[in-house]
Amino acid sequence: MPYIQGENRGQYTLEPMCLDDYIEADNICRVILAYVESLDMVELGFKYAETKETGRPPYNPANMLMLYLYGYLNRVRSSRRLEAETKRNIEVMWLMEKVMPDDKTISNFRKDNAAALKKVFRDFSVWCSVQGLYGKELIGVDGTKIRANSSRRNIHTQRGTKMKLADVERKIDEYMAEPEENDEAETKDGKLSTEVIQEILKHLTEKKDTLNCWLTQIEANGGEEISTVDPDARIMHQSGDGRNLDACYNVQTVVDEKHKLIVEFEVSTCHDEKGTLPKMAESAKEIMGVTEIEAAADRGYYEGNDIAELLASAKEMPVVDTVSSVANSQ
Repeated sequence: MPYIQGENRGQYTLEPMCLDDYIEADNICRVILAYVESLDMVELGFKYAETKETGRPPYNPANMLMLYLYGYLNRVRSSRRLEAETKRNIEVMWLMEKVMPDDKTISNFRKDNAAALKKVFRDFSVWCSVQGLYGKELIGVDGTKIRANSSRRNIHTQRGTKMKLADVERKIDEYMAEPEENDEAETKDGKLSTEVIQEILKHLTEKKDTLNCWLTQIEANGGEEISTVDPDARIMHQSGDGRNLDACYNVQTVVDEKHKLIVEFEVSTCHDEKGTLPKMAESAKEIMGVTEIEAAADRGYYEGNDIAELLASAKEMPVVDTVSSVANSQ
């Protein structure tokens, strides 16, 4: 039986050359375009939303935002992969109008517009509320620990930094104790010369200054740990107390019950969920424009002060079961 025959790769055709002919009327790309065109890029605070009269023209932030949204809808989050999509994906070519930014430009767009992207998410949540996509009766609040783009070694606690500082100071004292004796015994016992000791002391002094700087930052942060690479990363148990400790983010998410759409999210530096339920519930109410909402969460959110805060503003607090705590917040 013969195979299905394709066309000759070198055959000329009279197929349409307009990219718009390749994008169906109900394609998600048209939704992305319509939504982004409705946004005020200047009001949202996007970099290069307003251009100068001189200099090299920048990439249109609206096009970059469309690329960003398309990538997340299709699970393409790498800047290098997004760059590749602009050169081979007809849908992306249509969205970008055949503009092909490199991976560094795509990465910088995300980095430079972090606050503006959060505003876009909030704007979209409000739009969903206006369109009636939220039930506005019951929301679920939960958190997840996501591995950070950092190492545990780049996160420093007050106790650990003080221990390292004490160790460095001890080594400095040891090397400064008897430099003359070490210099005299250099040819006999192969001990370090004065020049080598001075070089080691210089290195230890620089390390001591760095540790003191970290300790100052930790004290200014109320004794909380700091991350020298990623400010949002903290040492946490990944998805439960039984997991290994690692550098993570604690991402809190609110989901509406009607269509299971995300209403709000927030990246938290807290190691657990305590103290977050009232805040996330209030934020969800603000987005959906309601004065009362029923919130469901697991036992990780069951904290006395949080429940008291919810009870203070709620008419009643129905209990669903022993696993989840449900509260009316208004």
